Amino acid sequence: MQNEQNLSSTPEERIALTSVLKPSWYIEQMKGWTRRSYILLTIGLIIIIGSTFLSPINPISIVTMIAAVLGFTCTISITNTKPLNGIFGLVSALIYIFVAFAAKNYSDILLQVVFIVLLDLPVLLLPGWSKDVDKKVRQIKNTTNSKKTWALFALFFVVVLIALYGFEAHFTDSPRPLVDAITSTIGVTAALMTTLRYSDTYYLWLLQSIMSVALWGITALQGGANWVLFITYLLYLSNDLIALFDKDVAWFKENNSKVKEIK
Repeated sequence: MQNEQNLSSTPEERIALTSVLKPSWYIEQMKGWTRRSYILLTIGLIIIIGSTFLSPINPISIVTMIAAVLGFTCTISITNTKPLNGIFGLVSALIYIFVAFAAKNYSDILLQVVFIVLLDLPVLLLPGWSKDVDKKVRQIKNTTNSKKTWALFALFFVVVLIALYGFEAHFTDSPRPLVDAITSTIGVTAALMTTLRYSDTYYLWLLQSIMSVALWGITALQGGANWVLFITYLLYLSNDLIALFDKDVAWFKENNSKVKEIK
């Protein structure tokens, strides 16, 4: 079956970077979402664009809006196992890096770099990485040595948290080192789990969205950013809830979690 697919595909189709440069690829990734996801996307884009133009307009607010629109769209597509990230995610992450630097949320810069490496570049550079994602999703409890897997993720989390907090607290002028470090550590761990196709990742994405709402809410209150990112992360939180509770989302369908165990 795999050989037949490879033989029937053109060289361009086997190169992911070529595919994502085609408008047809983006149209295809926008198909097959759940009804709730389409509704959330429509409402979210209206809110993001509307809140931007209701606030003082400046270069940062405009680029923040662009990043929010692209990032929010990518997030919903990933929930629907449609990797619309790639160029969209890369552009969004680069803008977020700029905004995070201006706001002195330095750990969030690292988080966006991790998103680029783990979630965006694979779509651009690795043929087949973004195909049949729904068939590759699994739960940690259904894998061999699930307790060991959880322990390794926990260790990874602790190490990253200590490193990020230590860096922000001692080598930067960040006014929010602990909140920023915790938020980014959760996101880094969630991105790793997403790359490995563990559906358990959405529990971390839910927590990361809550922490991001707190981080950018505090940042806005302290004058370090506008409210668009705060609103955007509220929308991310809504998407995470859809991923957890919408029975049509592939990440938590029982038939998709019972895949061949990783040895």
